[in-house]
Amino acid sequence: MSTNQSPKAPRLPPREADLRRSEQPRPALALTAALLGFALITLDTSIVNVALPAVGDALGGGMSGLQWVVDAYTLPFAALMLSTGAFADRAGASRAYALGITVFTLASAACGLAPTLWALIAARVVQGAAAAVVLPASLALVRQAYGDPARRARAVAAWAAGGSVAVALGPVAGGALTTAWDWRSVFFVNLPVGAVALALLTRAPRSQRRPTPLDLPGQVTAVVALTAVTFAVIERGTPGLVALAVASAAAVAFVRVESRQAHPVVPPGLFRSRNVSVAVAAGAAVSVAFYGLVFVFSLFFQQVQGRSALQAGLLFLPMTALIGVTNVVAGRLTGRYGPRLPMLVGLSSAASGALLLLGVGEGTSPVVAAVLLVPMALGCALTVPPLTAAMMEAVPAERAGLAAGVLNAARQVAGGLAIAVFGALVSDGFVDGMRVGLLISAGLLVVTAAASVRLRRSS
Repeated sequence: MSTNQSPKAPRLPPREADLRRSEQPRPALALTAALLGFALITLDTSIVNVALPAVGDALGGGMSGLQWVVDAYTLPFAALMLSTGAFADRAGASRAYALGITVFTLASAACGLAPTLWALIAARVVQGAAAAVVLPASLALVRQAYGDPARRARAVAAWAAGGSVAVALGPVAGGALTTAWDWRSVFFVNLPVGAVALALLTRAPRSQRRPTPLDLPGQVTAVVALTAVTFAVIERGTPGLVALAVASAAAVAFVRVESRQAHPVVPPGLFRSRNVSVAVAAGAAVSVAFYGLVFVFSLFFQQVQGRSALQAGLLFLPMTALIGVTNVVAGRLTGRYGPRLPMLVGLSSAASGALLLLGVGEGTSPVVAAVLLVPMALGCALTVPPLTAAMMEAVPAERAGLAAGVLNAARQVAGGLAIAVFGALVSDGFVDGMRVGLLISAGLLVVTAAASVRLRRSS
């Protein structure tokens, strides 16, 4: 018998051992906290649309006011996401996430209590800024909670699925809450979810801080340019022309700042890659089609066809219920064939779906309209996973976070601008304006489908 045995670790008393185990961070709780936060901020991109007519009735403001209720959330969400990934690294993902969820929850309460339209819009701006912090921090929480690559991949997939489920539930939940209670309840529902996410965060691993550089001049000029161009589209007239001039000056300043920064929020060299350019363009086209049409058809079902908020929400169910399943199928197709084929099929299907919707008018059966929304939505859902994969494969691993921020910011900006443009179109004649929006969507989808043919295979 060998006498060179390692000493055994001292056995702890049962009560102390249980206490030690309870103090260990639990990956599943970290994942649940991150998933809840991501689902919460995603839900607010769709739950409010169905409540917009009720908001207009209560607070006034006309079409431009309703556009700002949506874009006041989307624009800061999009623009600030260029820097919030770096902020999450500097502050530590868990601290950044706690800050983002806390501010988002308080801003949701302010939205629900808003006495005027402009108070609501101001609170939505704060919501959007907080959401921009939550998104990268939530994904970082998942990455740090799972050390094993296989388990981490499954956890990231579950995190992404939370966003898909939230998008699907948004219109239905918004319609049900607005019908059963009041439009304010679509904001108050965030409060208990935010509280649960914060409670679960106490069991998540503590995040380390990293000295990541921030490009504040680039971030500021990007926010000014995006806000001004959106204002120009929504408000039009002389104020719109002034805003357009401001947007142009800010865009020029942004390009000059980025070309001189050592660590720019959007490195100009990033777009020298064909795959990056195609992925960003396709992501923007999909967001224009999807978010623009959800906004327009939410108003169409209620203001043109006279449906209730609940009925309008249910009419989106056939299209949104299949998004999560289609995302999974798209991921498998991308793994087998690469991103080119599923992107081409998805973009072509979405363009065909947008053209099919040209036949929808005031007298169209709402059930028929709901069915005709499905091809466009499924085409968009089929496109997003492969374009994301194409973007990630086109950059070095150390730039993956930056690339993801650029892609998601571009998609959110495109969605916000689509709402501004489509809202302006329908304000001058709803059905005719809706059809012009459909043609714009189809055109962008066709152009990016053609561009996707030139995607390079990853080496």
